Amino acid sequence: MLRQLFPEAIFSRTLSPSAERRLRLAQARAEESIIRAHVDNALMFVDTLAEDLPFDRAIDNYVRLMGIPEPLASTVATRTLVVLGQDLVPYRRRARDDEGAADDTRPKLRLNEAADARSQRAAKRA
Repeated sequence: MLRQLFPEAIFSRTLSPSAERRLRLAQARAEESIIRAHVDNALMFVDTLAEDLPFDRAIDNYVRLMGIPEPLASTVATRTLVVLGQDLVPYRRRARDDEGAADDTRPKLRLNEAADARSQRAAKRA
């Protein structure tokens, strides 16, 4: 009976490769938003408890109270520590280190170039 209501031709179980890529990109953006929200809230938690707890214990308490599972918990704790540490490192040295690190370790993303090349190949075939 369900097959009559939901035929496979309309609701296929597998996604096309392009839909799969879009789904993965959307999932990555959503996960990144969740991490950013947790880091912001953990920073607020650290600030609120600064008089009572050292920052590392405040972060651990935030992660535990919120029930954040691993590996997300480690990511939230690390990124929160990075933000807190930026205040301790002098700006000029940090800016110089960030510029060198960004150029040396991060490859240039060429997602648009790859998509353009695929569409040009498809246009040639048509």
